[in-house]
Formats: sequence, structure tokens, C-alpha cells
Amino acid sequence: MIRYYFDYAATTPILPEVKEKMIAVMEHTYGNPSSVHYHGRTAKAEVEEARKICAKLLSASLGEIFFTSGATESNTMVLNKCIQDLNVTTIISSPTEHHCITHTLEHLSKTVQVLYLRVDENGNIDHEELIQKIKAAEGKCLVSLMHGNNEIGTLHDIAKIGSICKEHGAYLNVDAAQTYGKIPINLQELNVDFLAVSAHKIYGPKGVGLVYINNDIKISPLFNGGSQERNMRAGTENLISIAGFAKATELAILEMENRDSKIRELRSYLLSNLEASIPGIKLNGNTDKNYLPNIISIRLPETKKTAMLIFNLDIAGISASAGSACSSGVEQASHVLEAIAKDIPGQSLRISLSHLHTNEDIDYLVETLIGLCN
Repeated sequence: MIRYYFDYAATTPILPEVKEKMIAVMEHTYGNPSSVHYHGRTAKAEVEEARKICAKLLSASLGEIFFTSGATESNTMVLNKCIQDLNVTTIISSPTEHHCITHTLEHLSKTVQVLYLRVDENGNIDHEELIQKIKAAEGKCLVSLMHGNNEIGTLHDIAKIGSICKEHGAYLNVDAAQTYGKIPINLQELNVDFLAVSAHKIYGPKGVGLVYINNDIKISPLFNGGSQERNMRAGTENLISIAGFAKATELAILEMENRDSKIRELRSYLLSNLEASIPGIKLNGNTDKNYLPNIISIRLPETKKTAMLIFNLDIAGISASAGSACSSGVEQASHVLEAIAKDIPGQSLRISLSHLHTNEDIDYLVETLIGLCN
């Protein structure tokens, strides 16, 4: 059976160019980057070249980029260290954040004040409410929000939010796992203190990512044990994955405009066919502006077949999601959809697109969904 993958927001395949780069490093650059001999220096140069490429995409300085195991580690590090090192006593976030934020905040709420912003039916926050919550916060404040929502694609206005935080003396952490490599991010123009990224969202390997820490901010390592990453992350660098991450980033920089154009064409083709074929279909999240074009969250009519939507799609050879990829590996009720669409009927489906898709892929998906809705 031919399999069709429509879950690129969960993770992406490794591109051939990325795989080739990783294999080359695996075979030829096997020294420890901390060693002072030739093989160590060669490995260290590979790490620093990767840092340069990632910094370029973000318009950041080299000293602001630290490699981690991914966005979950990066976000967890920032949330904990802001409390420990920056004396943050209030954290403001939203109920539609990724679980790496919401679950961490649930734990941290035992020691600091955690406030949640309301979101509208499309997942947008109210900037005036953000201002009022910062003003009312006890002590120093950290605002932590994702750039693009992983389930419904709604984009927060990070430029506006950053300006609010700067004006009112709050730190800002941005989860950019879904936007890095997909839309321009210029940290020279944004008032962002921290930013988290994962490589596997942009056709790179799993288990590697980065945290951006503004040069004006000083925090200590999440854990100790070595002086790697300029004393910010102990342990021998994951050189092979870092090199793959850099190659994926390099390709994203070169192809960003073309990928975006292709995905927008696919999105338009998909939605026009769905709306023409399935009466009553609805979209979750922003639809006119401020959205990620690759993420499409739809509500389908309730039928016997859509009641087990993901299961029936899988039988038909289609991999998609009802929400985010949970750590348990089991589809659960989406906290994002619960926050924006309480008591709204229909079965929700997240379709996440790639520039690798074809119109024929879309045709098969639409044909299958029509069958399940009738």
C-alpha cells in the first residue's frame, strides 16, 4: 500500500542533502570538539560553522546561539532558569501552548505565580489583557508564548508582544519550533530574550535544536558537568546531528520563498476541493491573515466513520493527526481545541503540508475524506 504523510507539523523526514551531510561528518569528522588536536579542532570547526548558519537564519550573533536536544529542553531551561537566576516570580502564558510549556508551568506553579491569557475562537490573545497582567504581576515577569501554534497554525504578533514586554519590563520567551525555517525571523528587530527551536521540524534530525539567549541576559546552565557550549550545556556535542541541523537550516534559508509559495498553492487546492465536496466543513484558527499556511485544522461532519477519524485514515494509508503528537503516542483530546472551540460539534483533523506534496497526494486525501464523511 502507498502511504501518504500529512503530519509534517509533528515531524519531518530527513532530506537527502541533510542525510549526506550527516554521513560525511560521521565518516570523517569523528573527533571530540573539546579536544585540542587536529581531529578535535576539525570537529569544533564543524560545530561553529553550524552555529554561524543557524545564527544567520535568526539574524542573531554567534554568541547568542546554544545547541540543545530540541525545543522542549530549550523551553524548559529558560522557564526554570528565569526563576532561579533572574528572580522571575510571575510567568504569563496561554492555554494553547505546546505541552512542553503547559506541563512545565503546571509544575512551576507550585513555586511561582502562573497566569494564563484568554484566547479567542481562533487562538489569538488580547494584547491589552497582556499589558494588564504584566502590570499586575508580582515581582519580575516572564511572558512565554509560541510564535506559531502547532495545532491550528495561528501566528502571534511577536513584534507587538515584544514591544509590550520591553515597555513594561518583562522578559519574553518564544517557542519558534513551528516557524523557524518557514517564515523570516529577524531577532535584530524583535524584542525577544529567549527563543526555542527543534531541527526535526525542518527536515533535520530528531534530538537536536537550539536556544537563543539574548546577549544582555545571563543565566546559568540547566545542568553542570562540562564547559561545552560556552559553559551553557555540559556534555560532548551531538556533532552529527548538529551538522544535519545546520544543513537543514541552510536549505531552509535558500528555499524558504519557493517552499512557502508551493505550500500556499497546495493549501488553496486542498481547501477549495474540501469546501466544494464536504458541506459544513469548518476551519480552526486564523484563516485570513496571521497563520502558518502549512498547518490546516478542519472540523468535519460527525459520522460513524469520522468518529474514529485518525484510525480510519490510517487504514486508508493516510497519516494525519487530531492534534499534536503526544508523548504517550496516543491521540487525546486537544487542549488547544478545547481552549478555542468548546462545545462546537464536528471531528477535528490537523493536516500539515510540505513542499514535497503533490496535487495527486491532495486528491487522494480529499477523496478519502469524502468517503468518511458520507
